[in-house]
Amino acid sequence: MKPKHIKDVLLSEIRAVAAKPEEFCYDPHRDFTRKRKLSFESMLKNIIGMGSKSLTNEMIDLFQASSKMPSASAFVQKRAKIKPEALKSVFDRFTQKMLTMPSDEMKILAVDGSDIQIATNPQDKSSYFQGTNEQKPYNLLHLNALYSLDQHIYVDTIIQGRWDWNEHAALQTMVDHSNIPKALVIADRGYESYNNMAHIQEKGWSFLIRIKDGKTGIKEGLVLPNKDEFDVDISLKLTRKQTNEIKELLKDKNHYRFIASSTPFDYLPQKSRKYDPVRFYELSFRVVRFRITPDTFETVLTNLDAANYPLEEVKKLYAARWGIMLISA
Repeated sequence: MKPKHIKDVLLSEIRAVAAKPEEFCYDPHRDFTRKRKLSFESMLKNIIGMGSKSLTNEMIDLFQASSKMPSASAFVQKRAKIKPEALKSVFDRFTQKMLTMPSDEMKILAVDGSDIQIATNPQDKSSYFQGTNEQKPYNLLHLNALYSLDQHIYVDTIIQGRWDWNEHAALQTMVDHSNIPKALVIADRGYESYNNMAHIQEKGWSFLIRIKDGKTGIKEGLVLPNKDEFDVDISLKLTRKQTNEIKELLKDKNHYRFIASSTPFDYLPQKSRKYDPVRFYELSFRVVRFRITPDTFETVLTNLDAANYPLEEVKKLYAARWGIMLISA
């Protein structure tokens, strides 16, 4: 896709949002109703187009040091009239236009999170940190993002205050709300979770999640080959009940797993009474362990079909996400 076309699509979506002040301005009967240097549309363009310079320097670049350049104070006042949903709407509309791959092809999405420091605001308790060791106070946000490795664009984001951050909940929300019909989510060890896997499975998507290679996490308790590399199918029935009958079933570690009530899992009741029937949730996946250097290995969980995605193909997908040069088996 040519850069000019991408720019034209972005500008078109900015105009579409700017045409709806009743949805995206705090006071649509007054905000941006008079002709000024900073219209609603130009404000959206300027905010999206800014870099990392100070506001004054950004304004100088945007208006090319013209004598008609508004003051930084005027810009801030105009910016305060715009709801955050305006920028989210531009993002969503633009992204939807960019996702042009045919629906029968699987999109490859990488998920990750990153902290972002913003202007200090003691009133925002969800992101405000009191500095220690003579460090000044600061505010942190946590950005969760789904990124398309095919088209090199972000397809969804969720921003959380750093005190309240939850990467698992953010991933589940992005998966549940997506209108992408078919996708593979590639995730790092921080996303190792039955609940994440279940949300992706319920969506009809696929997952490839790097997990802890030691004796902790999901791998713990599974009966796996004592080999450097392997590819094992697992079909677990998850339950929150522990009757005597269930305890016997749990001895079959590759087919049954108990989920404590303290562990988030959205597809089983958190609590059940003694006489409630036993409920299971079935989760099918492969545990794949492969070599990435002569001395190191990685283990991943995936529900990709082994016939179409044998171990070598899984390694290639892993490399596409993490940029690791894999050696041949």
